[in-house]
Amino acid sequence: MSSTVSRVRAAYARIAAVDRPEIWIGLRPRDETEAEARTIDERVARGEHLPLAGRLFAAKGNIDVHGLPTTAGCPAYAYEPRADAPVVARLRAAGALVLGTTNLDQFATGLVGTRSPYGAVRNAIDPARISGGSSSGSAVAVALGIVDFALGTDTAGSGRIPAAFNGIVGLKPTRGLVPTAGVVPACASIDCVTVFARTVPEAEQALCHVTYPPDRPLPALPQRAPGPWRIAVPPREQLGELDEGWAEAYQETVGRLAAAGASIRPLDLTPFTEAAAMLYEGAFVAERYTAVGDFIDSLLLSGGAGLDPTVTGIITRARDIPAHRLFADQDRLTDLRGRALAALGDADALLLPTAPGHPTLAEVAADPLGANARLGRFTNSTNLFDLAAVAVPAGEVNGLPFGVMLIGPAFTDDRLAVIARALEPRVRLAVVGAHLTGQPLNPQLLALGAVREHTTTTAPAYRLYALPTTLPKPGLVHVGAGGAAIETEIWSLPAEGLGRLLAALPRPMALGSVELADGTAVPGFLCEPGALAGAEDITRHGGWRAFLASR
Repeated sequence: MSSTVSRVRAAYARIAAVDRPEIWIGLRPRDETEAEARTIDERVARGEHLPLAGRLFAAKGNIDVHGLPTTAGCPAYAYEPRADAPVVARLRAAGALVLGTTNLDQFATGLVGTRSPYGAVRNAIDPARISGGSSSGSAVAVALGIVDFALGTDTAGSGRIPAAFNGIVGLKPTRGLVPTAGVVPACASIDCVTVFARTVPEAEQALCHVTYPPDRPLPALPQRAPGPWRIAVPPREQLGELDEGWAEAYQETVGRLAAAGASIRPLDLTPFTEAAAMLYEGAFVAERYTAVGDFIDSLLLSGGAGLDPTVTGIITRARDIPAHRLFADQDRLTDLRGRALAALGDADALLLPTAPGHPTLAEVAADPLGANARLGRFTNSTNLFDLAAVAVPAGEVNGLPFGVMLIGPAFTDDRLAVIARALEPRVRLAVVGAHLTGQPLNPQLLALGAVREHTTTTAPAYRLYALPTTLPKPGLVHVGAGGAAIETEIWSLPAEGLGRLLAALPRPMALGSVELADGTAVPGFLCEPGALAGAEDITRHGGWRAFLASR
C-alpha cells in the first residue's frame, strides 16, 4: 500500500475513533481523497519534487477549499468556491492533501470555539472545557492526531488561543506575509492566515509554502546587536488575574529561557493591554460589520436561522459606531503602538502567557462576552500593532496544557520560531535501520519535528539482524561480549513525538536504552530476541546501510 494512501486511511479511521463530529463542517469523501493520495504517490515515484508529499491538513471553514462549501460557520452564508484559496492551492501544489474544512466561531468572531450552529468544539484533552476559537476545529484536528497541520485565521488571537488550550503550536505570521484571498474576512485590515502543528518545525515547514509571493523580498530588518536572545517580560502585577498555577508556570518558562542563555529584561505591558481592550470595545469592531453586516441584516429579516446570537449582537451593534470615533481610536492606537514599540526596544521578543486562563464550556455559556474578553487580554493587540507571534506549549497545570506566546516586530517570524524551539521539551533517539536518513520510515521522524544531531556507533555490545518483515528492517539486540559497534544516527525530537512513535511501534520492535560508543545511553529501537528465528545475522557489515549496499 502506498504511503499517502495508508495515511489517508489511518486519518479516516482516527476520525471515526475520536468521534468528534463537531470538528468538521465539510469532510471530503474518502474515495476522493484516496484517489488524490494515489496520484501524489505516483508523482513522487516518477521523481517529482513534492516537499509536503503525504502530509495531511485541514482548513478553517472560512477558507476556500474547492469542492466544499465555504460557510464561515453560518449555513445560510454558504457558497461554492470556484477554486482553492491561494494558501490551500500552494500546499496542495507541494504535495499536501486537504481532508476538509473545520468548525469555527461564526464569522471568526470569538476566542471560545462555542459560537457555531455546527456545535461547540470541545477541548482535545478535557471535553468539559472549551477548545478556544475562532479556529477551534483546526486546532483540535491537529491535537487529536487526525492531520499533520491545519490552517486557521487570527484577528484577535484565533490562531494562538486554541493552540495553547490544546497543547500544540500556533504560528501567527506578520500581516501580509500570507495571502488572505479566498478567506472570508473578519476584520480585513488585520486578518492573518495562521498554521497549527504539533511542533514548531512542522508549522514552519507548512508556512514557508504559503508566503505571498514566495519570492518576495522581505523588508530589511535593523541589524541585531550581538549577544544572547533578549526577552522582554512584564512584572507579575501587570499580568492581572490568572488561573491557579498559571503565574508559576509562566515564571518557570521565563526561568527556562534564562537557563538557555537568554537575557531577561523588564517591560511595561500597559500599552499592549490598553490596545487589546480597544479591539472590541472601540470603533475597530465596525470592520466586522463591513465584512458581513449586510448579510446578517438581511437574514434577520427572514428570521435569522443559523445565526449565533452572541456573534449577531457583536456585529449588528457595530453598525451604529460613528465615524469620528474611529478616527479618534486610530489616533489613540498610533500613540499606544509607539509606546509599545518603545517599551519593546531592542528586545527580540515579548514573552506572555497566551491566555490568562482556560474556562469550561459552562463558564462560557454563563458569561459569553465576559469570558471572551478575558481570553484576549494578551492576544488582541498583536495585529493592531502589526507584530508577529508564535504560541507554543510550555508544560501542564493541573493536567491541562499551559501555553506561552512570543511576540516580536513585523517580519521577525523566523527569529521568533528559533526562540520558540528552545521551549519545546525534546528527547534524543538512536536509530539504526528503516528510520535512518533516506530510509523508508525516516519521514515518520521528520513529521514529528525530529532533527538529526549526528552519526555515531553503538558500544561494541550489539548484534544486528535482517528481519524477515514485509518492509525490510533490521533488529538490534544487546549481547554484551561478542557484540560489535553498529552505525547509529542520533536524532532529537519533541517528547510528545516520542510518545506517539512508541504508541505506533509494531512488534517485534521495542524502545529501550542503547549504549553509545562514548559511554552515554540514549533511547532507541531494539528488537525482541524471540523474533530472530530465521533472521540473518548482518553484524559483520557494521550497519544497516552497509548491508543494503552489499546487496
